[in-house]
Amino acid sequence: MQPEEKINILGGPLQLCSSKPVTGFFRDGHCNTCTEDRGSHTVCAVMTAEFLAFSKYVGNDLSTSRPEFGFVGLKAGDSWCLCASRFLQAHEEGCAPKVNLAATHRNALIIVALDILKQHERTTK
Repeated sequence: MQPEEKINILGGPLQLCSSKPVTGFFRDGHCNTCTEDRGSHTVCAVMTAEFLAFSKYVGNDLSTSRPEFGFVGLKAGDSWCLCASRFLQAHEEGCAPKVNLAATHRNALIIVALDILKQHERTTK
């Protein structure tokens, strides 16, 4: 698997999303992607309790630890490379998390419009 070029939605170099917990399709902390990444794990999202509850409700429990997969479970404030379609779904339902634009891969724009991502821009660390 070869990652796509590491460019963010703003046209700059793709920044780190999270190393604690380690995120990304390649588990390298970045929202890198490739043709094998069918879920397009390209949106660097900052988790909120509301979003985590929504995600669990729609069938993707991100808050429960799964040690057998090396997954510690997420909590509010953690950053995570989220599937672009799940982000869009959360946006449409009014519970989208904040987004780190510099750490969001440009391929997210295939699924989510830039203006929508900018509406949810994280303004502080």
